[in-house]
Amino acid sequence: MPESLLTVLKFCFLALVYLFLARVVRVVMLELKSEKVPLGSALPPAPQPVPMTAAAASVSAAPASRRGRGPGSALQVIAAGPYEAEIFPLDNEVTVGRAPGCGVVLTEDTFVSQVHARVFRRNREVLVEDLDSTNGTFVNGERIDKITRIRKGDTVKFGETVMRMVQ
Repeated sequence: MPESLLTVLKFCFLALVYLFLARVVRVVMLELKSEKVPLGSALPPAPQPVPMTAAAASVSAAPASRRGRGPGSALQVIAAGPYEAEIFPLDNEVTVGRAPGCGVVLTEDTFVSQVHARVFRRNREVLVEDLDSTNGTFVNGERIDKITRIRKGDTVKFGETVMRMVQ
């Protein structure tokens, strides 16, 4: 084989290696984007969320609605899967994802990003925001790309997990 052809093949191989490394760095940066913790600083211990049963959620939901915190006080899983029928109460702000620090942890759903979305209250309304997740967040079957209001009875899909807003 001529030496010039071998040199061209070496450069092509080197270019492929650099493209591969660039893709790896991009994926790592996307996963770390939501954490934004300065290097060398210690992370505070993350609270471990505990899914509530339907009875416990209805007991804790009543005082929240009496205090005027707005419509809907919990998200209930309605699709079949490992989280079926679980109810996750909503505070002022809850993040949804696979990361242990999220308020709603969905470790079994591999289509959910580490920090997938956030559900929060503003002016007596419950809103959902997709946090640049890979597979998107859907409200009533439509993919959202901005902060979207959800009401009682609306469905929200994070990855493969479908939840309904309940009061």
